[in-house]
Amino acid sequence: MKLGLENLTDFQVASLRIVSAGLVLLPITIKHIRKIPFNKIGYVFLSGILGSLLPAYLFCFAETKIDSAVAGTLNALTPIFAILTGAVMFQLELPQRKVKGILIAFAGCILLMFSKGIKSEANIGYSLIIVLATIFYGINANLIKKYLHDIGSLKTVAIGLSLCAIPAFFVLVYTGYFKIFTKEFTLRSTAASMVLGIIGSAVANILYYMLIKRAGVLFSSMVTYGIPVVAIFWGLIAGENIGWKQILSLIVILGGVYYANSSRKIITVPD
Repeated sequence: MKLGLENLTDFQVASLRIVSAGLVLLPITIKHIRKIPFNKIGYVFLSGILGSLLPAYLFCFAETKIDSAVAGTLNALTPIFAILTGAVMFQLELPQRKVKGILIAFAGCILLMFSKGIKSEANIGYSLIIVLATIFYGINANLIKKYLHDIGSLKTVAIGLSLCAIPAFFVLVYTGYFKIFTKEFTLRSTAASMVLGIIGSAVANILYYMLIKRAGVLFSSMVTYGIPVVAIFWGLIAGENIGWKQILSLIVILGGVYYANSSRKIITVPD
């Protein structure tokens, strides 16, 4: 995203991401779309919107103002919203331990949003946009497990992204991308956006959807533990200003997520 935003707008980077992912998976979509039950197509499309389309635009828009490391750290809230949306929208149990973990994670989120000051580039508004994206991720994880558990992960991702590529293509047309895409200064950003779509959306989503169906929503959403570490690493490489306040916020967020997803072991003593 950071490389894509060097010479393209946030809407163009996000649209290229979705379009490239949809095109790569289009042969699979053409082969399998007729095999999907009609009453499931809507859920597949909705999964593509919540899990790929909307977050793509939200993340790119937010990263015009905040560091990629901050965005990656906030992405660790995904398991928290998997729990919350599961309880609110899918009537899943919400034990007291999870509530405490959620509060700890949100405390870390607030610390992170204030870590660089309200008036700096890491301002609250753009940080909350990332939080909104993680809410969509949480809803999508529960939706996949409940409504699409009997549909293959490859089919779900392929059809969802191919359908989402249609509105994304029209966004590219509307923003004038095709008038500049042959210009030399856009090639690097275009390539970065396409790699983001093929690897970060198509391939990654297939693996993620497989994990959700095999291991469950909460365990799968915990893969976001690794995202902040990777984001901070690349942020340092890119020369972003990452200090002890951001690291402390990350530790608090991950601590809350871990606490919310852990369970106490009950040891029974025989009579």
